[in-house]
Amino acid sequence: MPGLNPLTREWLAAIGEDPNREGLQRTPHRVAKAWQFMTAGYGQDVREVVGDGVFAAEGSEMVIVKDIEFYSMCEHHMLPFYGRAHVAYIPDRKILGLSKFARIVDLYSRRLQVQERITTQVADAVQDLLEPKGVAVFMEGVHLCMAMRGVQKQNSSTTTSAMRGLFRSDPRTRAEFMSAVQGTLRGR
Repeated sequence: MPGLNPLTREWLAAIGEDPNREGLQRTPHRVAKAWQFMTAGYGQDVREVVGDGVFAAEGSEMVIVKDIEFYSMCEHHMLPFYGRAHVAYIPDRKILGLSKFARIVDLYSRRLQVQERITTQVADAVQDLLEPKGVAVFMEGVHLCMAMRGVQKQNSSTTTSAMRGLFRSDPRTRAEFMSAVQGTLRGR
């Protein structure tokens, strides 16, 4: 992202810094590299990320991948938010390699985002890829836009969930999932 180099120099000057100061001379380059990584999700497609990770399989028991770390940038303040995602599904003839759930979470997190959208995008992607009997996504995040500025509430967290299929229609299935992820929530 070479276009970010001059913008970063301008931004440094605008906040009262000297972009030519020794400690800041390579900052525009480092910022461009960081933003290229933090927004890599824009250049990725979920089917390419999953690749050949979808397999035909029997069985219809709940599968949960817990504690998938995510890092994203708030689209409102361009400050980080981070946390953990828990993704579950009930297979119906297809399963997904477990590492692919983390790749899907990363794909949608590495963009300017809001947590609510990531949650639904992950659920919809798993639903579209596998056509399972149900999908559940539960995310808990800490938002630096809320912790280090504004209301300055450092101990707050935000939870979001998206339920599809049996997780939405069957309270027992939803309860089983929520019970399985409860022990992993912040401040356990």
